[in-house]
Amino acid sequence: MPVSWFLLSLALGRSPVVLSLERIVGPQDTARCSPGLSCHLWDGDLLCLPGSIVSAPGPVLVPTRLQTELVLRCHQETDCDLCVRVTVHLAVRGHWEDPEDEEGLGRVADAELEEPRNASLQAQVLLSFHSYTTARCVLLEVEVPAALVQPGQSVGSVVFDCFEAALGAEVQIWSYTQPTYQKELNFTQQLPDCRGHEIRDSIQSCWALPWLNVSADGDNVQLILDVSEEQHFGLSLYWNQFDSPTKPWWHRNLTGPHTITLNHTDLVPCLCIQVWPLEPDSVRTSICPFRKDPRAHRNLWRAARLQLLPPRGWRLDAPCSLPAEATLCWQALGGDPCQPLVPPLSRENVTVNEALEFPLLKGHPNLCVQVSSWEKLQLQECLWSDSLGPLKDDMLLVETRGPQNNRSLCALEPSGCTPLLSGASTRAARLGEHLLQDLQSGQCLQLWDGDLGALWACPMNKYTHQRWALVWLACLLLAAVLFLLLLLKKDHVKAAARSRAALLLYSADDEGFERLVGALASALCQLPLRVAVDLWSRRELSAHGPLAWFHAQRRRTLQEGGVVVLLFSPGAVALCHEWLRDRAPASGVHGPHDAFAASLSCVLPDFLQGRAPGRYVGAFFESLLRADAVPTLFRAVPVLALPSQLPDFLRALQGPGGPGPGRLADRAEQVSRALRPALDSCLRPQGPRTRGAGWDPGPGLE
Repeated sequence: MPVSWFLLSLALGRSPVVLSLERIVGPQDTARCSPGLSCHLWDGDLLCLPGSIVSAPGPVLVPTRLQTELVLRCHQETDCDLCVRVTVHLAVRGHWEDPEDEEGLGRVADAELEEPRNASLQAQVLLSFHSYTTARCVLLEVEVPAALVQPGQSVGSVVFDCFEAALGAEVQIWSYTQPTYQKELNFTQQLPDCRGHEIRDSIQSCWALPWLNVSADGDNVQLILDVSEEQHFGLSLYWNQFDSPTKPWWHRNLTGPHTITLNHTDLVPCLCIQVWPLEPDSVRTSICPFRKDPRAHRNLWRAARLQLLPPRGWRLDAPCSLPAEATLCWQALGGDPCQPLVPPLSRENVTVNEALEFPLLKGHPNLCVQVSSWEKLQLQECLWSDSLGPLKDDMLLVETRGPQNNRSLCALEPSGCTPLLSGASTRAARLGEHLLQDLQSGQCLQLWDGDLGALWACPMNKYTHQRWALVWLACLLLAAVLFLLLLLKKDHVKAAARSRAALLLYSADDEGFERLVGALASALCQLPLRVAVDLWSRRELSAHGPLAWFHAQRRRTLQEGGVVVLLFSPGAVALCHEWLRDRAPASGVHGPHDAFAASLSCVLPDFLQGRAPGRYVGAFFESLLRADAVPTLFRAVPVLALPSQLPDFLRALQGPGGPGPGRLADRAEQVSRALRPALDSCLRPQGPRTRGAGWDPGPGLE
């Protein structure tokens, strides 16, 4: 729900409503004085150019206070314009200088001295008036009789009628004398608009003026223009800046009624709104509703930017004037707070959008600018960091010069300015003598030189290198040792993975299945693994027999931490069932080199006595055998389907020192490609198979 302008005005300030205004008749400007004074208004406007402040030669008239009053300048009863009456209060400042009594001064000299003291005082008082649409300057001549001339006392006032101004405008008035004996007075006032009843009835242009309301809707601000349909009007958003030309920000010719939405991030204190009907000589109404809005002040500081102007100038860019002070600070390497250089460089008031000069001889990347408002730091920029590179490890020496050419040096550190030759336990104190030698030998860069002192930046790189050389060497040696240990551990893991043995046991169902087993063994050797399979040991099998060969390979594999792989096939399952039913396999059914049948006499006891986990792994080709065909006894160890569970199969073979998931997936894909031709050949219809080739053992024995 939008908040009405009434509620918003409570937050932003009192609404400028005028109850009763004095009416003056006639277009001519006039001036009048308080009793006892005489004054004269010069014809026409002047060009106001305040001069430099000069010393008063004696008593002079100066303005002490400005006072304004709103009046109506009327041509007819209902044809009036808003006008600002200005009252300037005056006082006498300064004294006559009394010369010392000396012999030889006669009565003629005394008479000449008394003559100016008894004369009246005259002054030329200037009034400068500035608003968004008007800029005027008038000159008032004021004379004070001698009887009223009392140094330090008020003598009266002069009233000027009047400066015409636009409704709702913000005006600023300056007053000073010519010559200028003191800083000029200034006064700012927000004028009312057509919402005042007397103004609305007296000024004809208000009768057709669009009504403008400002409301807040969440994070947005709405400008609501309540005008009749198809009435044309102009709307302008501008930044009201008295110290620089007005900057229009947004301007449109619109047709009523209309609502314009502004984002809250666009609000700044000097953002003003001006609206007028698109008619000849129409009156414009201006309001600046965001001057006290906290969001507008936060946005103003967010929009402010510090800019470096070569060679040593800088500027604070902002859309509105800011009450701010600036000073230089020293940003040391290491993240400590930037330390203001006060003294020797004092704070200065900042005028936005105006070039300022650093009182420096040289630039340095560690020199930064701090801008504060009401003693709160708002901005900090190290302006030379772009042109001179990153922060340097330099020590800033502050030289202070006293009377009789006395000099003292201290180093600026986070704890304060440390005297170089002191017993403090700081970095600067420990290197004090070396820093003095560097300064005397010209190794330090002079940044500033003034009557009260100087600033020097001394490099600290060489001291840092000397101090940390041994530390860096120790760190490098430690890193080398750690790297060597890592390499040794990595080589040990690789060696363990490479040397792990795997004994592959299978039933020689037919020639196609033997080729498939040979392809699997060859692929496993490429991982690498040391694979033992009876296909590659026919000579040993013939010499010693399958049972002796199996015992020797099993003992060696298990002693080396390897694993025995039981590769199940229809023939292997049939042999297992025969052994589980206490029936020895028929002689002559398997060849003389079939180690699987011989191994069952040793394998089955391991499973029956619970010694199989960790020593055995089971596997089968899912396209040749169903998973439930493997006897239940052998499921005490992982029984994996190939090739779908190849990654788990390879992980079980290579053990805990194996590769990561990514490399393991690549190796599984490599083994799968090697098995594909042999597996496809095994699945194609062939001639009569040996025993067990077409036998379905069923789900196995429980």
